[in-house]
This record gives sequence, C-alpha cells and structure tokens, in this order.
Amino acid sequence: MRIEDFDFDLPADTIAQVPAEPRDASGLLVTGDPVIDTTFGKLPDYLRAGDLLVVNTTRVRAARLTGARPTGGAVELLLLRDHGGEWEALARPARKLQVGMILDLGELSAEVVAISREGEVRVRLITTGSEAIEETIARVGTVPYPPYVSTGPADPERYQTVYATATGSAAAPTAGLHFTPELLADLADRGIRRAEVLLDIGLDTFRPITASMIEDHEMHRERYRVPASTVAAVEETRARGGRVVAVGTTTVRALESAAVTGKLVADEGSTELFITPGYQPRVVDALLTNFHMPRSSLMVMIAALLPGWRRVYEHALKGGYRFLSFGDAMLIPDVHSETP
Repeated sequence: MRIEDFDFDLPADTIAQVPAEPRDASGLLVTGDPVIDTTFGKLPDYLRAGDLLVVNTTRVRAARLTGARPTGGAVELLLLRDHGGEWEALARPARKLQVGMILDLGELSAEVVAISREGEVRVRLITTGSEAIEETIARVGTVPYPPYVSTGPADPERYQTVYATATGSAAAPTAGLHFTPELLADLADRGIRRAEVLLDIGLDTFRPITASMIEDHEMHRERYRVPASTVAAVEETRARGGRVVAVGTTTVRALESAAVTGKLVADEGSTELFITPGYQPRVVDALLTNFHMPRSSLMVMIAALLPGWRRVYEHALKGGYRFLSFGDAMLIPDVHSETP
C-alpha cells in the first residue's frame, strides 16, 4: 500500500488552534448512511446501555524546559521519555550541544550524556531541591502543544482530559478532550460504563510517514498498560452484548496490543503495533476519535477501521469540521477492517 493512498488536502484554516468552549460544544460526526452531524454533548444519544467506554488516563507532562548553555546562549529541552534517570529529549539548538555539557534550567540542571539523530539528546536531570524530579518538572516546565498549533489555549489544563491521572505523555489523547464531568455522569446514568487503560504518547505520533510504502514504515514504540479490571469489564460487556468503545486511537493501540494472542489479557510493556488495512480488531467494536493528519500512522489506522473513510472526510471538510488535536470528533459505531 502506497502512502499516497492515505493522503488528502488539508487546508491550514481547518486546523483548530484552540479547543471549543465548553469542551462538549465541539462537533461530532457519526459515521453511517447517512452521516449524522451533531455536537459532542449529544454523544449519549448514539451509545447504548451496556456499552463500555475505554479511556486513556495518561496526563501530558509539563515537558518543555528552557534555560541556558554554559556560554550563556539559550537552550530548550522537550522531555520525551524517562529511562531510569536519563531522559530522552528534543533539544534546540541541538547542534550547539556537546556531551558532558551542563545546561542551566533554573531549578534543574541537565547534563548532556548523548546526542543522536534529528535533534534528539539524552540528558541526566539534577535538582538541588528536596522534591522529586517529576515534581520540579511539573512546577517549572510548560505543557507543549502540537507542532501545528501556533497559539493554543491560555489554560494548559485544556490540553488535559478531565480524567487524566498518570503523568507521562508528550501529547494528549485528544479524543478525550471533549468530555466534561457532567457528560461522563450522563453516560453513567444511561448505563454506559467506563474502564481505563494507560498509553504514554510520544511526539512521534505527529510525524508523517516518510516511506513510500506503508509496509516499510518503522512504527514508533509507546509504553502501555491494560489492567485486570479493564479485562474483566470488557468480558462483562461482551457477555451482555454491549460494545467496547475505544476513546481515541491510543486506546485502540493499548487494547489491541494486549490481545495479540487473540484474547485480551492484563498486560503492560511497549507496543509497536501498526494497524493497517487488513487488520481485524480483536477487542474494539467502536471508536471515538478526532480527525487526523494525512499521511500519518493515525490516518492509516482510520482507513483500516473505516471503509469509505474518504467519503466521510470529504463530508467533514465540506461541513466545516475542525481538524487535529483541538478539533472536532467522529464516532465510528462499528469498526471493521477493509481488506487491501
């Protein structure tokens, strides 16, 4: 399959720069024949008692740190992953850094221990205070918005879901940004239960596929956890005839990664799962997601789970839907793979 098969024209003015207010005022497209145009606050009308919403509880780290090099020049680090005290990060300007250099980040210092490709470095963070490194990062860092967002909301909490608990991501699971506590309560009152997974999202999720054939794409690795309580909730939902509704592509990756043997099990680790046309979902029955970037691994997943995705995306573009992280949402009530 060629990457051109997952391409389309995305005008710049369709990329949302700020989220809708309130959260559930965003648009919601429900796929089917015909396509339904509504608002996210009406989501309970398109789910059924007995369905199970599965959400990703990851929280975006305040991972952008600014400071100075030993020469006094400015430096910026964007923390990606913690490897037991050494952090993988993106650095600007990476070309002016050297192994062994100590960066002054205010209440933190960072020793450069390795420099790799495309501005990536590995640093050892040091704090002179008594609090843990993560606590200092949360206090002095800022939440990074996606690279295609030039403004973003003034309040960084709008880039967190209302149920986020576990800090570890460089980006938000954006399909969950539309939920409010009141909407979650409404869903619960209607007999729609909720379960949780964790998948920490890296910045690679924003990178377009550069290989001409998607089979040659090297999928990024992300840490995930599916607890036993979620496995039990899925089994109970299946027994009642309900649907497993994944909130976001990251939830799909977590659930399907924990079911590689054909049966969902409690699991944690790292996943490189790349869902492409021909993939048969083992766990997920329905998907709630935002509108994605052309030529991305997320777009390939949508093409796999939504035959006729082009017709739906053309409808969304003509209908004024807002795209990407702060944009509107789409509900696919019945996912099924399209054979390539």
